[in-house]
Amino acid sequence: MAVRATMTRFPADPREQECGLPWGITLMPFAAKDENGNPPVYGSGGELLPRCENCWGYYNTYCDQDQWSWSCILCGTLNGLSAQSIARYSLPDSCPENMSSFVDLEIPLEESEEMQPRPVYVAAVDLSSSEEFLELTKSALLAALEALAPESLFGLATFSHKIGLYDVQGPIPMVKNVFIHPDSHVGLAMELEDVMPLFSFLAPVDTCKDRIASALETLKPTTSWERTTAAGQVVDGVLLGGRGFGVAMEALLKYLGSEYGNTYALARVFAFLSGPPDYGLGQLDTRRYGEQYASKGEDADCALLPEQTPFYKDLAAVAVQAGICVDLFAVTNEYTDLASLKFLSIDSGGSLFLYSNTDDSTLPQDMYRMLSRPYAFNCVMRLRTSSEFKLGHLYGHFFPDPQYENVQHVICCDSFATYAYDFDFVNDSGFPRHSQEMPTLQIAFQYSVVVPPIEKSISGSSPTSRAKYSLKRRLRIRTIQFGTARNINEIYDSVDPEVVLSILVHEVILASLEQGVREGRSSLQEWLVNLTAQYDDACKISEYPRGSMTTANVDIAFTQCPQLQPLPRLVFALLRNPLLRLHEEGVHPDYRIYLQCLFSVIEPSSLSRAIYPLLTSYETPDKQAFPRHSLSRAALVTSGSPIFFLDAFTTLIVFYSTTADPAIAFPPPQDCLLRTTINKLKQERSITPKLIFIRGGQDDATVFENYLIEEQDVEGSGFTSVLGFVSFLDEISHSVLVYKKQ
Repeated sequence: MAVRATMTRFPADPREQECGLPWGITLMPFAAKDENGNPPVYGSGGELLPRCENCWGYYNTYCDQDQWSWSCILCGTLNGLSAQSIARYSLPDSCPENMSSFVDLEIPLEESEEMQPRPVYVAAVDLSSSEEFLELTKSALLAALEALAPESLFGLATFSHKIGLYDVQGPIPMVKNVFIHPDSHVGLAMELEDVMPLFSFLAPVDTCKDRIASALETLKPTTSWERTTAAGQVVDGVLLGGRGFGVAMEALLKYLGSEYGNTYALARVFAFLSGPPDYGLGQLDTRRYGEQYASKGEDADCALLPEQTPFYKDLAAVAVQAGICVDLFAVTNEYTDLASLKFLSIDSGGSLFLYSNTDDSTLPQDMYRMLSRPYAFNCVMRLRTSSEFKLGHLYGHFFPDPQYENVQHVICCDSFATYAYDFDFVNDSGFPRHSQEMPTLQIAFQYSVVVPPIEKSISGSSPTSRAKYSLKRRLRIRTIQFGTARNINEIYDSVDPEVVLSILVHEVILASLEQGVREGRSSLQEWLVNLTAQYDDACKISEYPRGSMTTANVDIAFTQCPQLQPLPRLVFALLRNPLLRLHEEGVHPDYRIYLQCLFSVIEPSSLSRAIYPLLTSYETPDKQAFPRHSLSRAALVTSGSPIFFLDAFTTLIVFYSTTADPAIAFPPPQDCLLRTTINKLKQERSITPKLIFIRGGQDDATVFENYLIEEQDVEGSGFTSVLGFVSFLDEISHSVLVYKKQ
């Protein structure tokens, strides 16, 4: 459970909160260690942990305790100890909660959870596609089979103008089909259970892996004749029909949901999509993307971000109730309306992946990586604060509890999943300045995991009986205290710019979704103007006679505070990122939605790489020259290094300059320092980065040069005679002067 704050010293009162910085944290609840690399103390008896009678906070190492009672560190309430707790704490060193403020305790299962669960996975494959798409999907599913535990259950389904269910448990794979009604208001004519019993559909991986692979080889795209005959709908000369994704997903969720709590505790559906749903229930009108905006005078940046139908959001709610997580893999460069489809994945705890083509897609690697790492499910999360401050906004892919405030549910959560919170004061008093009490946070994360047989045997099960998977319920609690700043300058000195960026990204995504991309861009620039003005006031830099103010008096570079210095570059880079670039610059709306989903869940350091990539240089593949350069052509020229390595999180680029010695091996050999660095980065990523090698003067270097953003105009008009980043700073400085004159 890693927690990082925007500032390690909190503002003491609302006046200091006006320092111009967001006040909040990012949280990775299922991370194996904290932000300092320390694991939790594990134990049992989580249900015995004392709780405050007033705020329901948990007992922890920061609480004052005597023989009979304890004081809550969050609200100060004095609570009595039960006889059981008194006996438990008579030997305090034996209790995890007295050994560490970061604990992970096993708790009893509810009666409905007591079962022998087997992980369930279902692939739903789009047959209204190309041969290339199906070959890529087959490779991804073969990689998935290698990552799945042997006792997992796997089901294969297909969809087009019909739904196909595969029975692979016999000697020859068998498929049964049910046709989809073309009407957008009509569901499936019969239940999938009546087409094929679920126990025939879900096959054990350990005994059926080869037959599942054989079934995958039989997948063929539906012919144009089949689709034309089935659809029979032509609107404005465009054939509609052939991809009944909405009906298929609705039917599959109902099909699997009947066994929730019996066969499985969590099921995962992998949906592979090659284009927009355009047939039957849940079909989407992709005509809203195109030249019609010019004729209607609508703002595409506003119109293409909201969903056009609540169908998939409602379907996600069905998935949540059925304990099903949906991962959506879209392999297409046509408009698919991910703005409508995204809710099916992100609301159900799944992931959204977008690949523009099949040629260099990392789908198989992403699939294997996703299934190889541990994950928790049926998670409940609650963050409590000490009484002087409270939660403000909550950001991330979760859904709020309908009954309890500030309780979030997460269907599926892996170790990379990140959430964000910001804070506000309860009143004008703030924190007591001369008290030993410190601002305190407590995060409680209750979750389930499926424990494989090998772990069961270690705990003492009989080696002669066949081991089975077991379900474990755990409670992870972390209590953290922060100092308070004596003045605004101390706040500035304790800033974590990567966490500030995370909160800003969440805020501008929210502003974009509600009011459009232009409003998101405007709010971001206004934030930087306000921060610079507040910093100027705090440092008393611009003490000059009224009327003599110039941009030269504005310290936009934050020269007196190293912690703030990265922020102008990060803001500039965020404005140049496709997340906030305008529609007329050629940003595909689906790619913008994909970035919104990706940037909302990755941790601060990864997000910083994605927004402002790290550019390093090498003298040789085995010797680094400089650890960091600005993203400009000038940096390449002045460094004189022959090799540059750019890490943009989703993309890794090795660029050999035109001055590189031809004797230097290209591409870098596998046993060199540069390759070791690349391999380490690839292993640490939540997704598989695309690796590109470019030899300057011989290969097309456009993809690399596009990352050299500091010489690009912030409004997207391309390269200018004035350096883009420099002119941006001048513009911010001018806006600060206007702001301060008001």
